[in-house]
Amino acid sequence: MKKRLAALTMALVMAGTLTACGGGSESASGGKGETSAADAASSEAAGTDAAGTDAAENDLGYEYGEDVTFHSDEPVQYTMMFSDHENYPMKDDWRIWSAIEEKANVTFKLTSVARTDYNAKVTAAVNSGSAPYIVPKIYDSKPYEDSGQIIAVSDWVQYMPNYQKQVKEWGMEEDLKQMLASDGKYYRLPGMWESVAGGYSLIIRKDVFEAAGVDMSKEAEWTWEDFYDALKKVQEHTGKDNIWSDQFQLGCAMNLAANVYGVKAGNSADGGDWGLQDGMKFDFEKNEFYFADTTEDYKEFLKYFNKLYKEGILDPETFTQDSQQAQAKFFRGDSYVLSSNYQILSDIQSQNKMQVEDADLYFMTTPSGPKGNLKVSSAAGRLENGIVITKNALDDLGEEGFIKMLRFIDWLWYSDEGHELTQWGVEGETYTKDDKGNITLNSDIYFNGFNPGASKQLNVDYGFGGGVFAYGGNVDIQLSKFTDAEKEWNERINANKVNQQLTPPVLADEMQKEDLNLIKVSLMDYVNTAALEFITGKRDIDKDWDSYVSDCESKGSTKYTDQVNEIFNDTKDILGM
Repeated sequence: MKKRLAALTMALVMAGTLTACGGGSESASGGKGETSAADAASSEAAGTDAAGTDAAENDLGYEYGEDVTFHSDEPVQYTMMFSDHENYPMKDDWRIWSAIEEKANVTFKLTSVARTDYNAKVTAAVNSGSAPYIVPKIYDSKPYEDSGQIIAVSDWVQYMPNYQKQVKEWGMEEDLKQMLASDGKYYRLPGMWESVAGGYSLIIRKDVFEAAGVDMSKEAEWTWEDFYDALKKVQEHTGKDNIWSDQFQLGCAMNLAANVYGVKAGNSADGGDWGLQDGMKFDFEKNEFYFADTTEDYKEFLKYFNKLYKEGILDPETFTQDSQQAQAKFFRGDSYVLSSNYQILSDIQSQNKMQVEDADLYFMTTPSGPKGNLKVSSAAGRLENGIVITKNALDDLGEEGFIKMLRFIDWLWYSDEGHELTQWGVEGETYTKDDKGNITLNSDIYFNGFNPGASKQLNVDYGFGGGVFAYGGNVDIQLSKFTDAEKEWNERINANKVNQQLTPPVLADEMQKEDLNLIKVSLMDYVNTAALEFITGKRDIDKDWDSYVSDCESKGSTKYTDQVNEIFNDTKDILGM
């Protein structure tokens, strides 16, 4: 049977650096293929594969292509890691598994790992060489890039027509540079969004704020200082301290504020590294990196949160409690502010978790700061978590089988059909579409604020809408996931905030990474600890500031910055800067 192919395949070329040798391992025919991404793409557009065979006359045993449903003639199974979320634990009989099998004739052999242990288990499996073929839900491939155990996927994307369509039509080239390694390649297939939506912000009790005399009509224009003024009114109106008892041990909120103060902050045991990272910011005027967390901007940033703490606005237990404890206080009406994303807010409302009658919850836009009214979610660009593919896949499947797997991944994770399937399920079973393509979830199914009180849940009972598969997509699929209230929140953000410039990546090689990491670990642990001490008053920001800066320098902040800038200057040609 002749197989349908994509009519046109685009070579992914970024400043001349993203074309590289593709498929240097033994092919199924016993030869070694070494074809550039550009050459392979040209060959495929002409109807030939990278090995030079005439694909149009060759029975591949599967269908694939741009906007074509992948389907294998013979059943095939791929091994895959699975991040098992505690709120919707994985089930063998989820409809998503049979839906994928019906469409593609593909099943998975899963290595299921609890979400909280996922990163550690992935690291152990990759480093030992025992990881499954497909490892999704990866936010950063850098820890694995020098292991020799994962594939430089940029060598192979010419075989992925839907992926390349997104890159071309959405202009993703600059975003993809964020993932480059020192060899000019990237090792993670990212989820890609056509447009950046909002991310995390703050839920507030609007009824309490308004009763305190706070004018909510200007909320989208608030600075963090304006938010402080509003909090003071709430404190005075209620006569209570600790009106902000935050979840994520303040790590999320610190990251939200850090973006508009021009610094790096946000790290907690409950949530991990929200944005502290290595303290590096990029000066676009000077075209160089600097250590942001010893600057006057950072000092003012700490003074802000210290003011909230000293005046009894911020609950001292914020820094030690887990998210469940923080949420319980909010539900009881003991606090009135909570860091969150919109899905958490939707779950609170749909599941009637508030224990206060007539509580009116409002999702703020993130306040602006000294560096402007910035869209916090734009700092990372339009890339989402993604997939790393292990060397085991290429070794076990051979080149032809490996390319077949890539084309399956291309359909499931990057085609419009794949996005709709993994997000919403099976048309006619879990959702319907009107003539304009608008999606309506079945009324007996709840998801992300849709159909509160429904007897079933899309992710819990069916497996659709989960983070392993359902991320990235075009504007239509993005908007389909938003309730009217969430659309309104995003409209507020887009109307009032501007995107941030993307920071260039630091293309360190293996030895340079080791050198930098030796400094980073102890330095940033000290910075994080000192931040909490300054905020809680254990250290005086004015009296102890100079000694803090000296301590950072003695722990390597200057040396780290110099090394980062040296690497940056040596790799500007790769980045096209």
